[in-house]
Amino acid sequence: MKKVLLFIILGTLFIIGTKAIADEQQEAVKFFKQYVNAANNYSDEVARMYSPDAKIIRQVVKPDGELVDVETDADTYISQMKLSRKGAKLKNYKNNYSDITALKVDNGYKITALRQPSGENYKLKTYMIVQKQPSGKWLIVEEMMQTKVQTFLKYAKN
Repeated sequence: MKKVLLFIILGTLFIIGTKAIADEQQEAVKFFKQYVNAANNYSDEVARMYSPDAKIIRQVVKPDGELVDVETDADTYISQMKLSRKGAKLKNYKNNYSDITALKVDNGYKITALRQPSGENYKLKTYMIVQKQPSGKWLIVEEMMQTKVQTFLKYAKN
């Protein structure tokens, strides 16, 4: 009888724990979708969605298919983003995302997707690691987006 009771208790705890993880995973995906909406509407909110210590990676896809990672810090990235936002808005530039998945990782949830820039027929890989803060707010702590924009290469550290 004790074993049956223990089994029921452990099973209940497992189900509760699994549901909590699933709920948090859904929150992470919801945060990603809020990010996409804010970015596609050129909102100032995007800058507040990044951790001050976020690791930003632009993976440049060279014409020959070679991949080159270009890393920067959150402050530099946010400054560049604010500068380019006006031009993007004039062109009505947006990104569409597909194949969105979320996976629990050590430091949060890794959201992966394929990104299709407006006006293009190709899709590029992207991921971001989002982390729930003690306050309940979600922040991006790492982001990688592939790009075919070759000018990013001038920032690459060889």
